[in-house]
Amino acid sequence: MTPTAPAAGTTPSLSDPGQAQRRVLRVLVASQVLSGAGLAAGVTVGALLAQGMLGTTSLAGLPSALFTAGSALAAVAVGRISQARGRRPGLATGYLTGAVGSAGVITAAALDNAALLFIALFVYGAGTATNLQARYAGADLARPGHRARAVSTVLVATTLGGVAGPNLAAPTGALAETLGIPALAGPFILSGAAYALAALVLALWLRPDPLLTARSLALAAADTTADPAPAHAPGTREGRTGVVLGALVMVLTQLVMVAIMTMTPVHMHDHGHGTAASGLVIALHIGAMYLPLPLTGRLADRYGRMKVAAASGITLLASGVLAAAAPGDSVALLALALVLLGIGWNFGLVSGTAIITDTVPLATRARTQGLVDVAIAIAGATGGMASGIMVAATGYPALALTGGVLSLALLPAIAATAHRR
Repeated sequence: MTPTAPAAGTTPSLSDPGQAQRRVLRVLVASQVLSGAGLAAGVTVGALLAQGMLGTTSLAGLPSALFTAGSALAAVAVGRISQARGRRPGLATGYLTGAVGSAGVITAAALDNAALLFIALFVYGAGTATNLQARYAGADLARPGHRARAVSTVLVATTLGGVAGPNLAAPTGALAETLGIPALAGPFILSGAAYALAALVLALWLRPDPLLTARSLALAAADTTADPAPAHAPGTREGRTGVVLGALVMVLTQLVMVAIMTMTPVHMHDHGHGTAASGLVIALHIGAMYLPLPLTGRLADRYGRMKVAAASGITLLASGVLAAAAPGDSVALLALALVLLGIGWNFGLVSGTAIITDTVPLATRARTQGLVDVAIAIAGATGGMASGIMVAATGYPALALTGGVLSLALLPAIAATAHRR
């Protein structure tokens, strides 16, 4: 579909794009609250369900790998659908696919069918990818000086649902048992309903479509100035540089964050800490990942994406050094290290997303964003798998320090890009 032919029901609001952006953000926030509950509820018990069905812990990590693989494939699909038809059908399709995956997990649990469980978990990963892709939709109609704030607004809404989802595991488990379904499948009842409702909210109310409207506004601006390439549009070289830098920032921060986060509970367990202590540290880490998002967006808009991206590398370095130096019996220092890890990831995701949105042309924006999110998913999977191998070979301090030092690779890349500009 070309920018001049919006899909039916998505007629762009060219008269007041500011009002259209406010409506888009409200709808996206509502859908993100729902999808956040669906994402967190399912991930909470996925490994336990697989372990109980297989009777062994050796494959208990497979659900996470399947989520990641399904997420990577879905990121490409959602990006391509959004590119061709707009954000509304792309995101709605992704969430609906996640709901189908949830239904498949429930069916597999009821039938005690492990093969069906793994297939369904792969499909369920589409919800994860769509939840992350929605941040790009928040920036489509935002003014250049407000894009990072728009991204952070959409992302922080996921936190609300993410907090509610795990806390509903027990009630949904009881509901599942009354229906004759294993209790561990209960959270997938919630995730299926949440994803389906998120798809419905987007399908009914994400109008005008933000991506199609942005294209029409750009076309109208070009017609007004009699210039097919508006002055603010990035050139091909700058666009490629922006994609590379934005992707590098998000991929590297995801890799380092997942690697250190994954092995911290294991490190704490090896030093005699119980699940309550490790759970507190991870809870603080997740809070640091998402709660500062509104502030991060404002910082990126006010002081520039490059400075926030550089702050990401420095913060991750501080996290890695502190985690490596912290005594194994110090919960407080490990918690502080994981808080810094979450903040560093936060800085990287917001600044990287804004860099890509600023520099990728509208004609290829959604497809490129989908491919970048594939790289992020792969980085997360790589960090999770490699972290265990490295800790077994060299220990947790070496892993944390390596992750911190690796984050410094962001600084020369940011400096080189700023120098070219």
